[in-house]
Formats: sequence, C-alpha cells, structure tokens
Amino acid sequence: MEEQYKNSILIVDDEPANIISLTHILKEKYKIYAAKNGNDGVRLAHKHLPDVILLDIIMPDKDGFEVINELKNNTETKAIPVIFITGLTNVEDEERGLLSGAADYINKPFSAPIVELRVRNQVMMQNYIKKIEELSVRDQLTGLTNRRGFDERLRADFGRAYRHQAEISVLIMDLDKFKSYNDTHGHLQGDKALQAAARVLQESVSRAQDFIGRWGGEEFVALLPDTNGEQAKVVAENIRKNMEVIEIPLLTDGSPTRITVSIGICAGIPALDSSSDIYMNNADAALYLAKEGGRNRYVLYEW
Repeated sequence: MEEQYKNSILIVDDEPANIISLTHILKEKYKIYAAKNGNDGVRLAHKHLPDVILLDIIMPDKDGFEVINELKNNTETKAIPVIFITGLTNVEDEERGLLSGAADYINKPFSAPIVELRVRNQVMMQNYIKKIEELSVRDQLTGLTNRRGFDERLRADFGRAYRHQAEISVLIMDLDKFKSYNDTHGHLQGDKALQAAARVLQESVSRAQDFIGRWGGEEFVALLPDTNGEQAKVVAENIRKNMEVIEIPLLTDGSPTRITVSIGICAGIPALDSSSDIYMNNADAALYLAKEGGRNRYVLYEW
C-alpha cells in the first residue's frame, strides 16, 4: 500500500527536550526534521525545503532572528512560514519577530492543542498556495505543464546548462493538419486527440529530468537536459513513431483515427551570447522545415 503523503516540519531548537516534546506532538501527522543549532537549521531548510519551520529564538551560535533573516533573504527558503517558539513574553520581542517575517508564535511551555492548531493553520495555507501555483502552470485539458510553467523550467535548465557548459536540447512539436482534423471531426474530438498526443509524449521520454509541456493549441514542447543533437533525434523519432500508430476512437462511433507529428529540434551547449529564446526560435525554424519537408518527421537545426 502506498504511503500517504505527509507535510514536513523542521524544528530548530538547541534544547533536546523541546525537540522531543514537539516531535511527540506532531509526528503522527507530519514528517519531522530537527536541528540543534541555527547553522544546521539553515542547512536542513535548504536540503529538505520543509512546509513549516518551528524556530527557537534564543540559541547560542545563531539566534532565531539571525536564522529567519537568512532564510527570508534566500529565494529557495523565503516562502517557508516560520513559527517562533519562545519563552519570551514581552511585546517588543514579538513585534521584532513579526517584522522579521515570522508567521506566528508558540510560547513555552508547550500546549499540545495550540501547537497542533498553529502548525495546522500554516500547513493548510502552504498547501493551498501550492495548489494555486500548480493550477496556474497546469494545462487543464492535457494535464501537462502549460507555456508559463515550461518557460520557467526552460530558464532554470538553460541557466544550469550554461553554468556547467552541458548539452541541452529543446523540441517543438506540432500535430499535423490538426485544423483539418478539428473541422472534420469536431472540437470535442480534437480535444481527445490532444489528450492522446499528451499521453504519447509522456510515455515516449524515459528520464526523470526530461520535461514535456503544452505550448499552445496543437503545439507541444520537450526539454531534454544533458542531451546532444544525436540523442535528441533518437527521442524525436521515438515520439514520431509512437504518435503515428496511436489510435484515437471517434466519439461518434468508436472507429479509429490517427494523427502524426512534426518536430523541430535545437541542441547544443549554451554560449555566452546565447539564450533560451534563441534555442526556441531555432527549434521553431527546424519545425517549419519538417512541415515543408512533408510532415511526420523531425529536423535538427543546423547552427
């Protein structure tokens, strides 16, 4: 049986008894990480990216205010809600914590219901935000990442390829004569064809780092990190062959229909004066040549 997903909590406190107590309260519902000092807390926050951080204020090497300042000034950790755990009761300390970006406070000694409630509130908010973010980059028809989400991934992977001077390939794929397919069979059938094409694309790439998205209309895109032109051609041919044989039943009588795909590829090691936009434009130019060459084929852009 598949293990149920648990949100994660990072506890940062120099007192082992506090870590034990909080872990006992929260372990049934959350995955727990723990650090006994501020430096380890920052390190574990970057490593695990927990959903919520419980952070002690008074610690010997780096206090909670220093830790939260470091977390909030880093793009990877700045959005993680921090709940201060403290024995301090004066208004000035609470105000300082809230101004530093703390989401809430839990006072010592711990009350289990209060701990559970305040952690739950932050986790629920984080889950809601993540769901909204996921929907904003998800194509509702095919379930693939949409253009916005693909652009974000492309910029990140392209930047990584440039820093490490690694090969990267992008593919732009267009379903052949899709307007005619839509006009002949209707838009609902066209939607079925797009969904079928999305499944073929997902099944045609085997590596976890390969990324498929819907670019818009009948166009799809693929991002293949650490992949040179010859390797990208193998992937493109696999996609082309799989698309060619898939049967898409008509909604009216169940009789099979088929579609094909044309693919443009741009591959290489990003240069200083290069950009992800250049790669996409080159892949689009190669796609045009594939269409002009008779469709149902791929073309690798020649630099």
